Amino acid sequence: MEACTTSCTRLDPIDKAGLEALKKAGIENPDVIKTIKCKTVAKGKFRHENYIRNLPPYIVDEPPTLLGEDTAPNPSEAVLAALGSCVAVGIHANAVDQDIVITNLEVLVEGDLSITAVWGTGDLSDKPLGMTDVRLKINLSTNKDEATNKALIDKAIKYSPVVNTLLRNVNVKVD
Repeated sequence: MEACTTSCTRLDPIDKAGLEALKKAGIENPDVIKTIKCKTVAKGKFRHENYIRNLPPYIVDEPPTLLGEDTAPNPSEAVLAALGSCVAVGIHANAVDQDIVITNLEVLVEGDLSITAVWGTGDLSDKPLGMTDVRLKINLSTNKDEATNKALIDKAIKYSPVVNTLLRNVNVKVD
């Protein structure tokens, strides 16, 4: 984390007026819950098309070591991408809210995952399933000092929907 003290290229900021409107709506309606949806369609082998809103399909596949064709991130990598993106969005939104100019923002995310259970077909001994450890390294350069940058990161982590989803037990219901 560093302050940009010379001529630096500014990260294109989000719309501050739009952010203010979102803030106001959140304060005025604190109990609103939004349901988000994704439809996943298996296309053969381990390739899947994921339909979200009216966007083109988001492809998920597996690497060759997991019998996929390596055409897209695998589901666990997609979780890491969602985490990194959510943290970056939070940092960016809070920077705009506080009139902080970001010149560089990178979130490096890695997770430790046992794959020996092979989706319930391999080693089924008692051990943790899913990622056991996730690490984030954030490279952030702004027009402020390191303490301000750290506070910006800490706030983004605290209020990240994806971080909080990963940190707590979530009710998963299968119909």
